[in-house]
Amino acid sequence: MRFHAAAVLAVCLAPAFAIFEDDAYHIDFHHPLLGLPKHDGTFFQKPYAASKASLLYALTDDHAIGVINPKDGSLVWRQVPSLGRNGTGLLRAGENQDTVISALGDHVTAWSGSDGRIVWETGIDGATVEDLEILEQEDGISNAEAKDAVILLSNQSVKRLDGKTGRVKWAYQDTRQSCSGDTPFQISTSPMAIFYISLHKSKLRVTSLSPITGKKLDQYTLSAESDIHSPENILFAGANTAAPLLAWIDKSNKVLKVNIIGTKSVSNFDIPAKGTLERITLRASNRINPLVHFLVEYQTTTGHSAEVYHVDPTKHTIIKAYSLPELGSKGTFTTSTSDANVYFTRITAEEVTVVSSVSHEILGRWPIKTSPALAGAYPIHGVSEVVVKAGTASAVRSAILFSNGQWVLIRNGEVVWERPEFLSSAISAVWAELPEEETLAHELEVEGHQNVLAAYVHRVKRHIRDLEYLPTWLQNIPNRILGNLFGKSLDFTIEEIQHDTFGFHKMVILATTNGRLAALDVGSKGKLLWNINLGSYAPETTTPKPFLKAFRGYVEVKDKGLEGTLYINSTTGEILSSQDISHRSLAVPEGQKLISFDLVDGELKGYIGVEFGSESVWTFTPPAGEKIVGYSVRPTKDPVASIGKVLGDRRVLYKYLNPNLVLVTTALESARTASFYLLDSASGEILHAVSHTDVDVSRPIPSTISENWFSYSLTIDSTSTAPSRGYQLVVAELFESPIPDDRGPLGASSNSSTVQPTVANGDVAKPYVLSQTYHIPEEISHMTVTRTKQGITSRELLVTLPFSNSIVGIPRHVIDPRRPIGRDPTSQEASEGLTKYTPFISFDPKWHLNHKYEVRGVKQVITTESGLESTSLVFAYGFDIFGTRVAPSFAFDILGKGFNKVQMLITVAALFAGVLFVAPLVIYFRNNIPYKTARLRHAGWKKANKFTLDNTIIEPVRG
Repeated sequence: MRFHAAAVLAVCLAPAFAIFEDDAYHIDFHHPLLGLPKHDGTFFQKPYAASKASLLYALTDDHAIGVINPKDGSLVWRQVPSLGRNGTGLLRAGENQDTVISALGDHVTAWSGSDGRIVWETGIDGATVEDLEILEQEDGISNAEAKDAVILLSNQSVKRLDGKTGRVKWAYQDTRQSCSGDTPFQISTSPMAIFYISLHKSKLRVTSLSPITGKKLDQYTLSAESDIHSPENILFAGANTAAPLLAWIDKSNKVLKVNIIGTKSVSNFDIPAKGTLERITLRASNRINPLVHFLVEYQTTTGHSAEVYHVDPTKHTIIKAYSLPELGSKGTFTTSTSDANVYFTRITAEEVTVVSSVSHEILGRWPIKTSPALAGAYPIHGVSEVVVKAGTASAVRSAILFSNGQWVLIRNGEVVWERPEFLSSAISAVWAELPEEETLAHELEVEGHQNVLAAYVHRVKRHIRDLEYLPTWLQNIPNRILGNLFGKSLDFTIEEIQHDTFGFHKMVILATTNGRLAALDVGSKGKLLWNINLGSYAPETTTPKPFLKAFRGYVEVKDKGLEGTLYINSTTGEILSSQDISHRSLAVPEGQKLISFDLVDGELKGYIGVEFGSESVWTFTPPAGEKIVGYSVRPTKDPVASIGKVLGDRRVLYKYLNPNLVLVTTALESARTASFYLLDSASGEILHAVSHTDVDVSRPIPSTISENWFSYSLTIDSTSTAPSRGYQLVVAELFESPIPDDRGPLGASSNSSTVQPTVANGDVAKPYVLSQTYHIPEEISHMTVTRTKQGITSRELLVTLPFSNSIVGIPRHVIDPRRPIGRDPTSQEASEGLTKYTPFISFDPKWHLNHKYEVRGVKQVITTESGLESTSLVFAYGFDIFGTRVAPSFAFDILGKGFNKVQMLITVAALFAGVLFVAPLVIYFRNNIPYKTARLRHAGWKKANKFTLDNTIIEPVRG
């Protein structure tokens, strides 16, 4: 009773903070991701000319631009494009420049290399940017100031942009090529000319332009003999070198063809026949001063090899210099320069080696120290920096993208940092219990289904088995004591997974659009536990949007592109067979539903069980013209601590607690109307319906449902009656009756039908809905509700704000639909915690769960209970990964982080010593005897016969 009283008192308190200052960066974590880096958009570069150290710049597959500190892998700055910005992403940097220049779609932007601020931005009307290069030299002279950019547009024009302002200096348009249907491919620069390369039928057309005026200097066509049908056939088009290169392969993949741009001759080289070729890549330096040497990398199904070629710019000849032997493992090569020298770094999963472009002699070799995150993975591509002294490579650091989506920096064979960039494409996630908790829960469930005697015997056997862990438990006693004294919960490791006393360590299983499945330990700062490729289990299929369901011990993976179902061990990531699942005899998983749902041809259908059957139990068809845009289902595990809401006068409003609630959202674009239908999923009947007009249905309409209330958000478009655009949050609460102490029409019924809930009593059996609407300052893209084990703690509405990249927890009492309108609350209403209704809710900065973190691209937020009733675990995923824990009613069942247990023990010891000292004084003052005698009296001695004259005891006898 004491616990429940304390819990109820804590629930009544209004939360003031979403997160306390001393908890920030301790109970939460944030992975600011970039995405998988592109090879042609990743490089080491000094942020400004006077800088002594380089930063790692990257353009990713998600068109994000970011800068990483090579020392620790921390994010220096990043720019993530807004939604709807599509096109070819490009990122270039000039030597000794303070800016980097990017292009995406119809925009070209210059960014400050040190802090990511916009220096200038230029928009292109009616065309998109196909290629971008930096003009390093003009008439053979290097540009000292801001270097200009040259862009190639989809309308087959070339423009030169001023490096300081972004304005167009000149533009070239070849009208003859426009009429011929050429496809623009790439531009390349040399000290004396700019080359515009296009695909002309099955041939390559090269047009040389003057860097100063943009006028055409020459134009010629390279005969490709029908080898080139698309840009994918071209291996390389070099830029910013003394002899830029153009390379492609013939359609039989047997001959490598290389042209020095500006000349009409083509050199042919036989491709070595070593296994089945998977990929051919040409790697060369794009700097202006180094030797014109390049490497051709051959990737086969069994290994990889390379050949190095030298170019003589004066004679316009290309010769093969040497070959690097084939290794029987996957790997990659990187190119780096030092002064005029070119070096090639070979990276495999086992070692790193460095050779010079002049000779195949190995200048340095470092074995790679294994890392659990790289187990079974191999390098895809990367960039390197090499330090060569006295003809020996003394140091090398390489930023490598591995096949499992990890972006890793390796310095002299040691893994310095790892960034799980594959998580930026997370599309679905589910909570999974830790192994020990799963086993105990299963054992308790088995005991719960047995008779008393069998359950008792089972429990005794379980305790006997647990005795094997007794020595370890005894050894951990000192750590437990020290942990309790210094305010640290007990953490221990089982199978590389952290456990703790309070249940803060839980796993999240994520699936990504690139076909990977991973597990994170939310309580350990989002530590990556395992990472597998689903495509390896189903190589003939793709997994664009897998559906995950967590069972005890394994995760079920389903997708329309998968044949059947995959079962993955949630602890190790290993695949399980259906026989393994049946042998486990595990209980029904959390999240299992009696009714499952699916959208089929614009209709919501309900099926019995978790499998979509051929025949649905019911079908919800929206009215004519309306389209279902989403639906929210009440969680299966949604505990309710009280069936009613106690009013200030001690009467009770009984909650409408239906476990089968589904909130369906529809949109009618022609009328700009959004409608919401509350369904009973057991019968498919409509319990409540409401519509809103003047809604921008192109924007997100998120919704959520929990306990006896639901919420949704709208974007209100500007109209003649409502000239301003705004955002609304609607909250509705369901009761059995509007009258206190009334259970409604089903109150007197001993039985009721789940399948036909309103037939016997008519529409009056439907819930009484009380709702309020609030204006909010920002659009909401997603919403959910916190969850606790017993449901005693007040719930909190968690909303995602995409414009401010935030996650906000709105206290439940702030959006209570019973807030009095147009008047102050009465004393009884105030005792309930109700305040006067205000039509506008501002998001208090203290409600922001992410505080200083900038959480970008959140697609969904999921919550679960911890081991404490006061605390709910929160995990957000999408582009970034974010996790924290919240206590909507304060942490009433755990001591705060700042509680000094050592000082408490010292205080107790001091009080005990004080009691021993003060107790004899009571006897002394009461009997007026000496203190020494009082001490003996207090210790339990009695006088035997008499006292001496000085009141000392003679022949005392123990009483």
